[in-house]
Amino acid sequence: MAKKIIAGSAKATRRRARKKASAIQARRKKEFLYRGFTMNELLTMSFDEILGILPSRARRTYLRGLNYEQQLLFDKLKESSETVRTHRRDLPIIPQFVGKKVSVYNGKEFKEFEIKPEMIGCFLGEFVLTRKPPVHSGPGVGATRSSKFMPLK
Repeated sequence: MAKKIIAGSAKATRRRARKKASAIQARRKKEFLYRGFTMNELLTMSFDEILGILPSRARRTYLRGLNYEQQLLFDKLKESSETVRTHRRDLPIIPQFVGKKVSVYNGKEFKEFEIKPEMIGCFLGEFVLTRKPPVHSGPGVGATRSSKFMPLK
């Protein structure tokens, strides 16, 4: 059986080569960087070095000193392996908290979430909404001029 050779134009050959080169390749997961530092570098830093790269509001919280309840939560989060329940929403997240599960009270119930590297420098309360967005239905009878004359069934 003779092999059939299809000879196309040079332009078609180049187009096929470009298409093959630009084919979707397996995507590599991009390594997380926080202000130029990898997660491993962040975990090996001292607490003072971490404070130096945190946003100013979070840095001030730690520099002024945590109150008693914040300190209890801070210690519990550093050591705990299971979910930690708390009402404290004002504790800034540091790299040592990444991977921990936290349940934060929103005023009605506890909302559980896992701390991810992207959350470093934010406060716990930012990830648990306290207000529910309003849900509106359609307009009622009499809401517009035309709806006055709609027949009721």
